[in-house]
Amino acid sequence: MIGRAARLASAAGAVFVLAACAGSPKPVVTMPRDGYLSAGVLDEMAAASPPPPAAGSAQDLSDKATSARYVALEDGDRWLLATSHAEVRPPLALQHFDCALGVRLGSAETPVLDRMMGRIFHDAASVAEQVKARQMRPRPVADDPRRRACQTLDAAGRGSGSYPSGSAAVGVAYGEAFAALEPDRAEAVRRIGHEIGVSRLVCAMHYPSDVAAGETIGRQVAVRAVADPAFQTDMAAAEAELAAARRTGLTNPGCAAERATLATVLP
Repeated sequence: MIGRAARLASAAGAVFVLAACAGSPKPVVTMPRDGYLSAGVLDEMAAASPPPPAAGSAQDLSDKATSARYVALEDGDRWLLATSHAEVRPPLALQHFDCALGVRLGSAETPVLDRMMGRIFHDAASVAEQVKARQMRPRPVADDPRRRACQTLDAAGRGSGSYPSGSAAVGVAYGEAFAALEPDRAEAVRRIGHEIGVSRLVCAMHYPSDVAAGETIGRQVAVRAVADPAFQTDMAAAEAELAAARRTGLTNPGCAAERATLATVLP
């Protein structure tokens, strides 16, 4: 059994990840009003997304059983990392990818990269919200009022729709966009994009089916967005910004703690 001192040291490591990721003075910026994709393309993607599992179906019951097991992670390292992952708006959310990229985003100005990812956010979130509006599925924290969320929620947030996970859609879309910018780090950045969705399970904000559907949306959005001429035009400037950040020699001091935390065995 892990002793009290070891547990405290482990938790401190996870807190260090959060402090390192939140250390940049950059504020959350106003989201772009337009993404890379047209309204018609976004509507088409939303229309093609399947509905959530029917209440009481085998998949619904499996989702709820899996979600209940995640209670075991409350207040642990993975829970604290999930608290950080709850922020999915650029530019702060882009720092979730610091360790995968080997840079300290925020150590250099990245206005083009921030705008690109804001447009990606717009497209992925727009599709997810359209699908949410079609059919309401309660969140785990609404189905079980005793469940804790790893973020502050008002009544409207607790009662909002769970399917699909917009955070998972955005996280995966970010990962795919970073993979296009830095192909040599594609596996690492895609892993973080996926872990942002996993964090929503840890947080009791979504069920597994919600995250899976969100990730599908995120991948579909990214494929279309990355191929868009406007994205291609932005790539050279964004790559230059990443290179400038790398030249500072600064990296996120929380990377060792993040690696250890991501090795947590999930329920």
